[in-house]
Amino acid sequence: MYNILKSAHSGWRYIVLILLVIAVINALSGWLGNKTYTEGNRKLNVFTLISAHIQLLIGLVLYFLSPLTKLPMSDAIGRYFKAEHTSIMIIAIILITVGNAKSKKVTEAVAKHRTIAVFFGLALILIIVGILLLVKAVPGRSFFGIS
Repeated sequence: MYNILKSAHSGWRYIVLILLVIAVINALSGWLGNKTYTEGNRKLNVFTLISAHIQLLIGLVLYFLSPLTKLPMSDAIGRYFKAEHTSIMIIAIILITVGNAKSKKVTEAVAKHRTIAVFFGLALILIIVGILLLVKAVPGRSFFGIS
């Protein structure tokens, strides 16, 4: 079960990253280009939100099953998986959730795009930083490598 979830979590990250990058580019384009906020924009943002939450759920289950979270905090790998990865990714998903919720409350199209661009953009930066910290903490891991 652990290996299946680990592979799912590792592979699902690409879906999250791709959707997040597309949503940020789309939102920046809408914000800077004064474009209308369409149903397609809303659906892209919701799919990005859903994919991030699925990744969070898989990650939370892995947190309790993984032998890596049982390593001591003095170990770089243990610290990464116990604290750094978990906190960074939860904050990123909170930003995605808050950004999506705030964009629903705004009536002006450009403001909706701006809200998504800022919140999703910050989440994307955090996720990339989290992945880079993984590459630093775990020898032999690459940015795009599937574990």
